[in-house]
Amino acid sequence: MAISSPGIGSNINVDSIVTQLISLERQPITLLDQREAGIQAKITAFGILQGALSSFQTAARGLSDVSKFLAYKASSSDSGVATISASSVATAANYTLDVTTLAQAQKLVAPGQASANAPIGNGTLTFDFGTISGGSFDSVTGKYTGAGFNSNGAGSKTVTINASNNSLQGIRDAINSAQIGVTASIVNDGNASTPYRLVLTQNNTGEANSLKISVSGDVALSDLLAQNPAATQNLSQSITAQNAVFKVDGVSVSKGTNTISDVISGVTFTLQKAAASTSLAVTRDKQGVQDSVQAFVKAFNDVNKNLNDLSAYNSTAKQGAILQGDSAVRNIQNQIRSTLNSTISGLGGNLTALSQLGVSFLKDGTLTLNASKLQSAVDNNFSDIAGLFAAVGKSTDSLVGFLGSGANTVPGSYDVAVSQLATQGKSVGATDVSAGVTINAGLNDTLNISVDGLATTITLDPGSYSAAQLATQIQSKINGASAVVNAKASVAVAVNVGNTLDITSNRYGSASQVSVTGGNAQAAIFGTGVNTAGVDVVGTIGGVAAIGSGQTLTGTNDASGLRLNITGGALGSRGSVSFSQGYAYKLDKLVDNFVGVSGVISGRTSGLAKSVTDIDNRRDTLNLRLVSLEQRLRLQFNALDLLVSKFTATGSFLTQQLDNLPGFTKK
Repeated sequence: MAISSPGIGSNINVDSIVTQLISLERQPITLLDQREAGIQAKITAFGILQGALSSFQTAARGLSDVSKFLAYKASSSDSGVATISASSVATAANYTLDVTTLAQAQKLVAPGQASANAPIGNGTLTFDFGTISGGSFDSVTGKYTGAGFNSNGAGSKTVTINASNNSLQGIRDAINSAQIGVTASIVNDGNASTPYRLVLTQNNTGEANSLKISVSGDVALSDLLAQNPAATQNLSQSITAQNAVFKVDGVSVSKGTNTISDVISGVTFTLQKAAASTSLAVTRDKQGVQDSVQAFVKAFNDVNKNLNDLSAYNSTAKQGAILQGDSAVRNIQNQIRSTLNSTISGLGGNLTALSQLGVSFLKDGTLTLNASKLQSAVDNNFSDIAGLFAAVGKSTDSLVGFLGSGANTVPGSYDVAVSQLATQGKSVGATDVSAGVTINAGLNDTLNISVDGLATTITLDPGSYSAAQLATQIQSKINGASAVVNAKASVAVAVNVGNTLDITSNRYGSASQVSVTGGNAQAAIFGTGVNTAGVDVVGTIGGVAAIGSGQTLTGTNDASGLRLNITGGALGSRGSVSFSQGYAYKLDKLVDNFVGVSGVISGRTSGLAKSVTDIDNRRDTLNLRLVSLEQRLRLQFNALDLLVSKFTATGSFLTQQLDNLPGFTKK
């Protein structure tokens, strides 16, 4: 009969023996568990370090913006008259502002209608924007007499009215949905029979944004909305478009908007009301620069503390931090400190090192800031401070602008030479239009035009045009064509000295092209034009041929990625451009090498994660071996138990037999 419970036959505690033997065999797994815990702790520590470095990088990246160190503050003596702001290209100065009138947008009111929902008529509305000139205006009727209308050439817009939107409400919604720069609304004026009036408000202020509305289609639609200040006027003008009129330091200025950014270089001010003698002040934002430098010092000290906390040795507790002695941490610390201890080349100014701003290392490895030394640098070398932190390019030629740099651009000074300036593509007509042209619908009103490779067909409005008016009409139609608008292209059309029309792309470079390819108006107003494609700028940077695209020259070799904007000037030598990469810029790129996908930390954590995987695999293998070992031990002990049990049974039998032998005495 088999033994059902281990040890019963031999009185040996088999379970205890097997458990203890397996426990001894499990010690390597325990060591693996301890090792895994240590590795997981390192992975967590590297995660903390990556977060700290990312925060440091964010701070450095913010300080690599050159505008933070070239900022200006602007103030107004009366913000109720004008508010003001200044950019990094402003000049410190004081100005006097006198405001006569504010710019305002035109508002037109249509004749009253009995219903806002009843159908009116179908057709196409064409909106053109321009200036009303001459004649007189009757404020009672809201109409002009003897006036003219000159399109601003920005582009006419069309709105289609059909059975789905031909009510007053539908027309309102169609105009608003088209987003053409006009807002439509309906006002109930309380009239007993025709209370519903469509009101059209120009979204843009200024004299050059008055409305002309041409209507093709049903007469009822035309009677409601046809509006030409020089002819039929079915709407009344309730508010006249006007420019802002003001003086800056006694110089008279007229602008179509109340937000002015092109009168004082780098300064934008918004007019709020008419008033005299408001003072505007533009000063260097010295405090902002000091705050930025202090922020830089704090950002470094924060990340330095994290590095120390993760790698330091606590002599009191006689225990090292989890990353103590780790080569990756030492490498990161050394590279950051080496960068901060280096000097900045290529600046061409008086400042080349952080120490000149009062920033220096203490014995404990933290940065400290000497406020008085920083103040002196701000007072005496304000324009050079930006180069210590950001990537900065300075040109000796005002028509050579620094656009940017690449990761491989080497700091230094580069001579610039230009052998060809960029030009615009244009088409010069062959038809003399000095006597003016009459456009008749369906006869001579279409032109097929290609602008920068985009083909479109424009339809001119019927009417008699002078040469200048014709040029404006064509420009407005081209710039309003959907294909041109969607590609953000545009043209300028002018009458040249030969009394023919020039159509010029506003783009520069070899991609700039214009041609008139057909249409029933080609012969009458343009003829067979002479097309000239634009060319790209050609030149060298640092004596090496650069890559030209439009007006942009991009350097190669040491100047790789250095981008310059050549907006004009003479051919030949164009001075030089000094390029430097400041501390914040360098640190931003350096930290990328630490925290990026292929960075140091990613490499270390990937290696540690692989070690964890290896430990898991080894533990699984050992666990399988222990299961097999336990099974084998139990089989062996069960066999031993059975054998001992048999020996015991045989001994008992023999003892009994001996006890029964005659004359045998048990001693």
